[in-house]
Amino acid sequence: TEKLIEEIIIVSLVCILFLFHLRSALVVILMLPVAIVFSFIPMYYMGLTTNIMSLGGIAIAIGAMVDAAIVMIENAHKRLEQAHHKGPLTGKDRFDVLIKAAKEVGRPLFFSLLIITVSFIPVFTLEAQEGRLFKPLAYTKTFAMFFASFLSLTLVSVLMVMLIRGKITPESKNPLNRFLIKLYDPIVRFVLRLKKSTIIAAAIILIVTIPIFLQLGTEFMPPLNEGTLLYMPTSIPGMPASEAKKILHTQDKILASFPEVERVFGKVGRSRTATDSAPLSMVETTITLRPKEEWRPGMTWDKLVEEMDRKLKFPGMANIWWMPIQTRTEMLATGIRSNLAVKVFGPDLSEIERIAVKIEHALQNFPGTRSAFAERTTGGYFVDFIVDRKESARYGLTVGDVENIIQTAIGGMNITHTIEGKERYPVNLRYPRELRDDIEKLRRVLVPTPTGAQVPITQLADIRPTTGPPMIRSEAGEKVGFVFVDVVHKDYGRYVHEAQEHIMRTVDIPPGYTLAWAGQYQYLLRLQDRLKLVVPVTILIIFLLLYFNFRSVPKTLIVLLSVPFSLVGAFWFLWILGYNTSVAVWVGIIALAGVAAETGVVMILYLDEFYDRDHREGRLRSLHDLVKAITGGAVQRVRPKMMTVTAIMAGLLPIMWSTGTGADVMKRIAAPMIGGMVTSTILTLVVIPVIYALWREWQLRLELFGTPEEKKIKEKKDSKDK
Repeated sequence: TEKLIEEIIIVSLVCILFLFHLRSALVVILMLPVAIVFSFIPMYYMGLTTNIMSLGGIAIAIGAMVDAAIVMIENAHKRLEQAHHKGPLTGKDRFDVLIKAAKEVGRPLFFSLLIITVSFIPVFTLEAQEGRLFKPLAYTKTFAMFFASFLSLTLVSVLMVMLIRGKITPESKNPLNRFLIKLYDPIVRFVLRLKKSTIIAAAIILIVTIPIFLQLGTEFMPPLNEGTLLYMPTSIPGMPASEAKKILHTQDKILASFPEVERVFGKVGRSRTATDSAPLSMVETTITLRPKEEWRPGMTWDKLVEEMDRKLKFPGMANIWWMPIQTRTEMLATGIRSNLAVKVFGPDLSEIERIAVKIEHALQNFPGTRSAFAERTTGGYFVDFIVDRKESARYGLTVGDVENIIQTAIGGMNITHTIEGKERYPVNLRYPRELRDDIEKLRRVLVPTPTGAQVPITQLADIRPTTGPPMIRSEAGEKVGFVFVDVVHKDYGRYVHEAQEHIMRTVDIPPGYTLAWAGQYQYLLRLQDRLKLVVPVTILIIFLLLYFNFRSVPKTLIVLLSVPFSLVGAFWFLWILGYNTSVAVWVGIIALAGVAAETGVVMILYLDEFYDRDHREGRLRSLHDLVKAITGGAVQRVRPKMMTVTAIMAGLLPIMWSTGTGADVMKRIAAPMIGGMVTSTILTLVVIPVIYALWREWQLRLELFGTPEEKKIKEKKDSKDK
């Protein structure tokens, strides 16, 4: 609702500022909510819920949804203005002018909106968690663009006839339009005089952007910032329960002292369930944070985690910081409870542990590492009861009888349930802790015999402490150990590349043992492999759609040039903001490619309009006439181009200052679109007219002078005639 109201206000201001006509703004104001409501209908039948991502798809599409309507309204104003110069208009004349104006731009606008829709194909091919997260966004954006395309060709035409009435302010009397023309006209004339220099400068800008792109970090997913933090310090196995309880209370007290923290809930150990395999050495503390408005000035998520991590340095405990929902998802999917991990595969658990500990030591002081902790695969402490069958038989006991006493008295056994109204509680029987908290006390546990005698268990079993694997993991048919790595900065791609080289230099990996990186980096590789396949296919589809619209390969290639130029601004803006490339960023770039192609289509449409008119009227008799026609197409129709760009960028800017859960994801989608629209607009207004001029100049030379072969034949004929 908030974004819709903002966009309605923005579009109204755009139409009023550029057209000086309130009724024209009503056309878009009425079309926009109808398109959005229609997009909810397929969501309902597909079972898509309204959530952060599905509504985000509509939020980033709103700016592009109104583009076609804005161009149609502006073209109607232009044609009405031209018709008024010829004389007063009757109602039928006005109707004919409006319908003709809609027909002029209807076909290319439909194809441009179709391109924006098709450009989202790569998002639909995402799999696993990134697919589940971003497909709702892709669906809603596609639905919104589809209905915007449909309504732009149907409802908008009807509303134009109904609402665009009264006095139409000439473009020349609008101070904003006069300013744009006065600013843009000398620029176009300048670049058309220096066509080759302009293209060289554009190529240099593209080349200079490559190092900026290579400097961008890579991460799989930006943080959702759930409003809570999960603090998971881990120690080596063997920590007593009393010590774990003491450390937990101390940690909770320190965390609760931060003004940004509302409450803290810590847990150590696990419940009696197979779904929670947390050992006593792993603490899980959920930290609920106050609303961002109540934080200290200048405090951010990263700064808060860094400050907490500094104050919670306990000897022998490696800190891991993440968020509860994201952590649970990762642990269920992969067993990894940190954002990165190194898997050590091999046949022997002791050797796996040795390699893992070496990797832990190698990474602890490595730049970018907050903590590294190797799972101890053989460090568990146990008490073994080895029952003596002969001694048990002397007292008339079986092995099972002795083990039942061990389970009941030491481990505890439910013997009944107590029912209190609707509530049911188990009654568990075992020795009190003070009678079973060390080996000597366990030796005095009494075992009843069939004769009624009570025999100490030490006479029936050998009790000895031992060590062994606290947990045995296997994957792909091999034993595996994990090294959990928590990194400070989320540039996973560069960190893994450098850390891998460091491990290879400092850690000896014997034959038969292999390493593999897991967690977010594993997902990142999967995403990159998928995009390498799907993006080229999508570009090919966009090329075909453009060709079906223009029926011209040169025009299609000129429009496609807007895509790399839009990436220039996208990468620079990401670099300025310090964002890494991620799934969200690539979704924004994919959306940007479609919008950039649309602006290129609109520019070619107006350049063709002036070129075809002058060519049809026989006014293209020299290269000077060609430059004049191209200048007219570029300068005289600068208003619709700036209107569409303003609407798109103004629709995206509110996302950049939004806060709350999901805001960081939406910012990374919007950021490349905003930066890309800046450079895409510069390309559309400056470089495309130059390339178009070179192409038409080549055509005009052929038309006036013929091909080089025809020119030589003509020169020979002239020389013979002389």
